[in-house]
Amino acid sequence: MQENQEETLPAAVAEHRFMRPLRSFVRRGGRLTAAQERAMVDLAPEYLIDVPRDSGVTSIAVGSATDPQKWYPQSAPLTVEIGSGQGHQITHGAKQHPERNFLAVEVFVGGLARTMVLAAQQDVHNLRMIEANAPEVLEHLLPEASVAEVWIFFPDPWHKARHNKRRLISPSFMPVLARALQPGAVVRLATDWAEYAEQMREVFDAAPQFSRDFEGEWAPRFEGRVLTAFEQKGINAGREIFDLTYRKAAA
Repeated sequence: MQENQEETLPAAVAEHRFMRPLRSFVRRGGRLTAAQERAMVDLAPEYLIDVPRDSGVTSIAVGSATDPQKWYPQSAPLTVEIGSGQGHQITHGAKQHPERNFLAVEVFVGGLARTMVLAAQQDVHNLRMIEANAPEVLEHLLPEASVAEVWIFFPDPWHKARHNKRRLISPSFMPVLARALQPGAVVRLATDWAEYAEQMREVFDAAPQFSRDFEGEWAPRFEGRVLTAFEQKGINAGREIFDLTYRKAAA
């Protein structure tokens, strides 16, 4: 999940301030642990994708689209998790489904380092990671119709009314998301903020590129979604968990 905090980047990477209309996070101070720094040196060559940048450290250069299948040992359907956090969800998914490829998109280096460690511990090799602003990955790096499934679990709710405009799920995000998806591709979402859940549903219901893949008010819990510490924190606070599933319209 792309939360409201930041990890300090390795010394070799310069920090830049970068703002885009679809940016849904804020960077703040933090420091990598020794284990995370080792992961960035020892594990990044396999897991972390080096991408062309624009003017910011989490940006993607316009016109840098590339075939993501070349990043993996196999050609397979691609699942992208936006805001992969500590990596528990996507590492679990990649372990359970070796016949698929997985891509973690996260803006915080510490989370990516932890994800690499998890993947290496579990002998997972069908997983790659990108440190970047997710809408730019979908718009500028991944080719059109290249993604089979997208996970957006517990994105930052920006629950203060004056910050709602920073939410990832918005009408302007719909064409960016749809562009990268194959016809029939699935989008799975979850949040523990009721008001944001309703906004998500309203935005997707109004988007002509998508249709509901569930009956009733909310989708059933995705059986492949693990119970993370982040979700448990919401449950402990007494918040209900809301799931949604949408499918991109066939061509």
